[in-house]
Amino acid sequence: MPFYQPNELPKLMVAPNGARKVKKDHPEVPLTIQETVEVAKNCFKAGAGAIHLHVRNEKGEHVLDAGLYKEALKELEFKVPKMHIQVTTEAVGKYSPEDMRKLAYDVTPPGTSIGIAEMIPSRNPTDEDVKLYKYLTEAGTKIQHLLYDPNDIDLLVNLLNKAEINVEGAWCLFVIGHYSGKISYPDNIPMFLKKMRKNNINLDWAICAFAKEEISCLEKAISLGGKIRVGFENSLFMPNGEIAPNNPVSYTHLTLPTTPYV
Repeated sequence: MPFYQPNELPKLMVAPNGARKVKKDHPEVPLTIQETVEVAKNCFKAGAGAIHLHVRNEKGEHVLDAGLYKEALKELEFKVPKMHIQVTTEAVGKYSPEDMRKLAYDVTPPGTSIGIAEMIPSRNPTDEDVKLYKYLTEAGTKIQHLLYDPNDIDLLVNLLNKAEINVEGAWCLFVIGHYSGKISYPDNIPMFLKKMRKNNINLDWAICAFAKEEISCLEKAISLGGKIRVGFENSLFMPNGEIAPNNPVSYTHLTLPTTPYV
């Protein structure tokens, strides 16, 4: 059974666990592959067209483990065949750019997210970066580029031009705020769009935001024609300020376009 590969970035992606949250943060944060699969099924039923996937080791720690990712992909392909599956390469301060590239090569997933500022800290794409992007593109992997700052768009354009990959319509995630407590301001979103226009490109973009400010950022993105990533990785809160009981409830309040989440 082939993995589901949408042509466009899904309007709604769920990130149910991330690299940092554990059961003490919320008992419904999935840590095992089995838990993650069950959450994926429920989130798909609630409207999510894609899942941003992190796997954990036996201690519940974030790991870039190709074997665990392949195991998770096999289960998800069977249980949610119409859901796009995106594997993270997030470094979380413990993995190197070489580790990030190795995971992508070893797994060659249907989708992957790459924080280009993490992978290219020098902000000068190397031959190894170009080689990876060409490989993944030829393999059919859908890459979503994580952009933490509007200036990351310049880096993305440089990288894709060097790799001879079309920039137009590239899948991107504008990260508004930060896990560390940097506040997510809705007015930061237009700054990314301004940089996009300055480069004369149209990106297929979504946003994620953090904590109680997430809701206003999601609503701002939707009003500007953007897509969204939600889930416990970024925020545990509902609009009324209460903690959501589970991942699906964290986003079912949102009013999104009625077209299918493809």
